[in-house]
Amino acid sequence: MSQPLQDRLNQIPDKILSEEFLQGQGLGNEIGFWVFDYAPEEELKVREYLGFLTNFLSKKHSHLNVASINLLEVMRDYLADRKFLDKACDMQVKKGDKALLKALAGPMHMDKFAPYMMEQTNAAEQDIILIHGVGSVWPVLRAHNLLNKLHGL
Repeated sequence: MSQPLQDRLNQIPDKILSEEFLQGQGLGNEIGFWVFDYAPEEELKVREYLGFLTNFLSKKHSHLNVASINLLEVMRDYLADRKFLDKACDMQVKKGDKALLKALAGPMHMDKFAPYMMEQTNAAEQDIILIHGVGSVWPVLRAHNLLNKLHGL
């Protein structure tokens, strides 16, 4: 991450709009994904850029179907749909983070969560899916586990 953040952000459109990326060509040749890492203190700048990027893609590349997935929102909806959200909030207050993390291990298993996320975003119809909010859901949801599961879906 030695390159300035803005320079790195400016490289995103070329990367995700490249034919190789859109066709899933590259190292794994399964699904095209690219992890954009950044320092936590840059979060607000990255969020702002994500809004710009989503708008840019919808206007300048309207032929592409683009979904933007905020993992925290999807996790909240998933837990609410399973009638676990209120229970989870109560548990966190009464028993703490450690107990909550243990209790969420089953419900948040990737065999359950990843298909839910893909269904909610109509992923099969998308050309590009921007997944963000990874830091907001850690350690309940770990990005590498999600990406591994997405390979099989």
